Amino acid sequence: MSGNKKIKLVLCWHMHQPEYRDRQTGEFQLPWTYLHVIKDYVDMVAHLEAQPDAKAVVNFAPILLEQIEDYAKQVNCYLHDHVEMKDPILAALAMPTIPEDVEERFELINHCMRANRERQIDRYPAYSNLAKMVDWLHAHGDTAKYINAQFIVDLLVWYHLAWMGETVKLSDERVQRLISKAGNFTLHDRVEIIEIIGELLSGVIYRYNALARKGRIELSVTPYAHPIVPLMLDIQSAKEAMPDAPLPELDAYPGGEERVKWHIQQGNATFKRFFGSLPKGCWPSEGAVSDATLKILGEAGYEWAATGGQVLHNSLHIAGADTEQSIHHPFQLKDTEIPCFFRDDGLSDLIGFKYSKWHADDAVGDMIHHLENIAEHGPEGRVVSIIMDGENAWEYFPENGYHFLSTLYKRLAEHPDIELTTFSECLAEKVTVKPLEKMMAGSWVYGTFSTWIGDIDKNRGWDMLGDVKKCFDKVVATNRLSKEQLVEAEFQLAVCEGSDWFWWFGDYNPDQAVSSFEKQFRLNLSNLYHLLGEHAPAYLSLSFTQGSGDPAMGGTMRKGSD
Repeated sequence: MSGNKKIKLVLCWHMHQPEYRDRQTGEFQLPWTYLHVIKDYVDMVAHLEAQPDAKAVVNFAPILLEQIEDYAKQVNCYLHDHVEMKDPILAALAMPTIPEDVEERFELINHCMRANRERQIDRYPAYSNLAKMVDWLHAHGDTAKYINAQFIVDLLVWYHLAWMGETVKLSDERVQRLISKAGNFTLHDRVEIIEIIGELLSGVIYRYNALARKGRIELSVTPYAHPIVPLMLDIQSAKEAMPDAPLPELDAYPGGEERVKWHIQQGNATFKRFFGSLPKGCWPSEGAVSDATLKILGEAGYEWAATGGQVLHNSLHIAGADTEQSIHHPFQLKDTEIPCFFRDDGLSDLIGFKYSKWHADDAVGDMIHHLENIAEHGPEGRVVSIIMDGENAWEYFPENGYHFLSTLYKRLAEHPDIELTTFSECLAEKVTVKPLEKMMAGSWVYGTFSTWIGDIDKNRGWDMLGDVKKCFDKVVATNRLSKEQLVEAEFQLAVCEGSDWFWWFGDYNPDQAVSSFEKQFRLNLSNLYHLLGEHAPAYLSLSFTQGSGDPAMGGTMRKGSD
């Protein structure tokens, strides 16, 4: 690199899963929280622990922290007091005997195939052979009654071994021994896996907190249950980036500002309970921002926010400003108190969608080449922000991204002209914060809200949410709920307001995912009506959206620009 211009680089990983529990029974409907803990959250923190000069921002959704805590308690209670775990897949792993019912067996078998075929299943010959037998069973359904229990036991064990983080596989002799064993797993083997899972669940949040206390990472937060804040404040804000989009019959979300403040306050309280201090920064759910959103985040005391680069481009355009201005600076919107950083969509998408197919050294070399170009051709003082999902990308990489991430952190930490830093450190060092006249409402996905509103099924979801909120307001106004009942109803409402349900509505998504999330959304709404002492509408017993699409990365991720 000619010259010696330097740039600051912030790697920001967003850790988020929606509320998968049926809050009335405590049962987990889907296992993704504990699976991402044992695969991704432990790997991501291990990479940071292994490279003392690396820095990053790690953002946690509060509702995820609570679920990790719940899982850790449940596994601990099972191991010490034999209390049954309230997750069907974990409970199956612990079952002394496999159910005889053919349908129940098929359900377990199908779930144990919910892993990346190329990177997680076919990597292991024994698991790959089991998967081929499952394919055969699907083609010959009448033979299912001949499946024996050992086949299902081996599938359950391999499913959990495949979901283990690479850093766990490299360091834990128990995992290595079970992988070598390959089959004929015993109940003792299964309990051993539950012990490993319990250790990972119990230690993961502490490990992030330890790094934060040493100043090696910055921890930030999202409003409690991950709502799309601008749409709760003003549904019509969707029109700013999508003027022709059809919107729900619901003109405005009732009491939206009050609910947003509830999510912010509850998110901060949850964060402080886990980490011992309040966060300085906020990644608003899905990087969804608007004038009103930044104002409310600033008033809440956050020192920074962040969103997608396309949002800045759109905002400069409507302000009549130079749209070629660099996204590699924080900007502060007029009449707000909070600087906002903007994600480099191109660099973030390279990691999310391209590098998984490359050799790790080539991918890291390419990323560093891009960063050197940015430093070379711009003024000093640039801040490059790579902000992305901290969990879903890695299953598409060989070995869960182990070689890519370890090489990336090492080479970045050693690079003389790239300084790994955090958003709060950038502001403390007085990086240039540019003024922004107007903010066009949008998110990190395409700079719009199209992932959550503006399609017939997503709009139907908003109308259903609006119905239950109006019912909530009506019942609360009667003062008939006790203090405890009101608190419970508020938390149930928060779950219904989460962004993830709307993400998955729409036929361009995969059938299985749409079905799972749509069913859970209807359950959440029904539970709230029940808590309010009201009858749930009949429409909640009927499915309202199906999927038939095959999007990139299974639909769990989107690109920042279309």
